[in-house]
Amino acid sequence: MTKEQMTKSAPPVAASQIPGSNSPLTGAGPEKPGSSRGTMAVILVVGLLLVAGAVWMARSRATGADKKGPGAGRMELPPVPVVAGIVAEKDVPIYLGGIGTVQAFNTVTVRARVDGQVTRIAFIEGQDVRAGDLLAQIDPDPYRAAMEQATARKRQDEAQLANARVDLNRYADLRANEGVTQQQYDTQKALVDTLAATVNADQAAIESTKVQLAYTTIVSPIDGRTGIRQVDAGNIVHASEATGLVVITQLKPISVVFILVAQNLPRIQDQMRILGADLPVVAVDRDNTTVLGEGKLAVIDNQIDPSSGTIKLKATFPNTDLRLWPGQFVNAHLLLTVRKGSAVVPDSVIQRGPEGAFAFVIKEDQTVEVRRVKVSSTIADQVGGGGTVIETGLQPGERIVVDGQYKLQQGSRVKMADGGGGKSEGRKPKAEGNPKSEIRSKGRAS
Repeated sequence: MTKEQMTKSAPPVAASQIPGSNSPLTGAGPEKPGSSRGTMAVILVVGLLLVAGAVWMARSRATGADKKGPGAGRMELPPVPVVAGIVAEKDVPIYLGGIGTVQAFNTVTVRARVDGQVTRIAFIEGQDVRAGDLLAQIDPDPYRAAMEQATARKRQDEAQLANARVDLNRYADLRANEGVTQQQYDTQKALVDTLAATVNADQAAIESTKVQLAYTTIVSPIDGRTGIRQVDAGNIVHASEATGLVVITQLKPISVVFILVAQNLPRIQDQMRILGADLPVVAVDRDNTTVLGEGKLAVIDNQIDPSSGTIKLKATFPNTDLRLWPGQFVNAHLLLTVRKGSAVVPDSVIQRGPEGAFAFVIKEDQTVEVRRVKVSSTIADQVGGGGTVIETGLQPGERIVVDGQYKLQQGSRVKMADGGGGKSEGRKPKAEGNPKSEIRSKGRAS
């Protein structure tokens, strides 16, 4: 029998009858539990390998970031263009600032002192006048007539007095010879005294009418500038009227009354003891940049306002250019002292964050460092804008970012924009050696 015939004639053997077999040779039989455990083992090994790979990659990235600094895990960005500047060293004046009102040095409402008709207005509205200049004329005729009447009455009484004195001398001679009684003599003497008093009263009446007549000529009592005319020629004016003819204000010099917090009073008094009473005061317009005038402190009010905790001060300004005008609101800056060698940066250098003020400092490798700074809180309302005084955090000569900070972070690489050059002298604050300088602190007066 051949091999092929033997194969055909042999009965089929079940897979379960083959020794050492764990799975069926065909799909007809059921799957045993041993094959499921093998599959799970393979999946578990593959999962462990994936987790180990992910941990290794994370540790590699963290190690690289620690070596290279912030942002090393990301793709390196190109340098950020910025405008750089230098921390300047300046002598900064320390001012105390407050809102002030300009007041005329003297203000006079010119009123008529006698009743009568205005016959002449001798000034032009807005005209500068000097003391004694004619302003208006009231009809003088009634007062001139009254003066002539008083003069005539005096002459009449003087004639009676002369006659009475002659009689008195006659009575004196007769009394010696007993020609008249003592009573007659005494009566005549009393008459002489009465007429003498009447003559004196007449002289006083003459002086009064002269004064009344002089009041008909209205002149300027001070040097100043006239305002808007209140009365026209031809009107009847009365001494009891409150409106007056015109208001004259003295503009040269002029005063500024301003208010400061009362807690600054000891500092002001200390400086007055050191430097004298004439502390410099600068008047600046409301935009806090344009200087309107420079003057001296004239007086400190004798009491503090308890309701607001403030005190009034008054300064006097020459006002030769008439830039200060009565009623004008200004910012008054009282110069206390000058701080020597202060670190000053442009206002735009200071950035604000959750932890306070900071600035970007450019290092030698052209990367930036975020550095916290402390802005001076004792520099109050500096005249002008453009500068901030730094107490701590920056040193004179360091390079800082003036413009372009919005794209920066710790360690960012920068390049100087055109015109920056790393020095930016044109953007540095101006000198602070005098009250007209334009450095201004961001702090408020303590």
